[in-house]
Amino acid sequence: MSTIDDPKAHRDFKNRLYGQLARLGKALASPHRVELLELLAQSERTVESLADETGLSLQNASQHLKVLRGAGLVESRKEGLYVHYRLADPAVFQLVWSLRSTAEARLRDLERIVRQHFGDRSDPVPVSMDELLLRAREGDVVILDTRPTREYASGHIAGALSVPVDDLRARLKKLPKNKEYVAYCRGPYCVYADRAVEILQTAGRNARRLEVGFPEWRAAGGPTAVGADE
Repeated sequence: MSTIDDPKAHRDFKNRLYGQLARLGKALASPHRVELLELLAQSERTVESLADETGLSLQNASQHLKVLRGAGLVESRKEGLYVHYRLADPAVFQLVWSLRSTAEARLRDLERIVRQHFGDRSDPVPVSMDELLLRAREGDVVILDTRPTREYASGHIAGALSVPVDDLRARLKKLPKNKEYVAYCRGPYCVYADRAVEILQTAGRNARRLEVGFPEWRAAGGPTAVGADE
């Protein structure tokens, strides 16, 4: 029987409804948990891998992941002695992306922190998703995925080459100087692509970074592929 005409019942409904929505806010109310979600947007990871990447103890990483799982944001599976985590749904990354976009628009401190760390990133001008999509179709640009190989294998921009930034100098001889390169990594605040562009430019290559990372590209519907580099 419907209770929509009962003011007390309707108020109780609203309290319970917004309580459920607030569960997500509580789950995101930790910088560590937001970072864990961004890492899981790249690929499935073990607790040990996530702890090592974030500088957390194994116990703390596990506790943060349990909070995220309790809010329905991540899922887990056990394989042998290891527990693997993944995002529960592509919409989870959309939530993180919206959080970041709102912070970029409303929090001046965020811009200051980014500028202090990266300096001026406007030269060379980053490549937009639309520009890369057009140029990739025309075949006049080489796309470099500078993330670790496991992340590339889990998903990458279609046609991109896997060149982890730590391997780039050793592979420069195989990258012709008469090509233009676009490097991308985990997202707009990942340093891999910036480092790759610096290395390429120092070695006489024409290079720019993609203004976003692979998760944003995938979420926007850009062409993707999975599997190891051939």
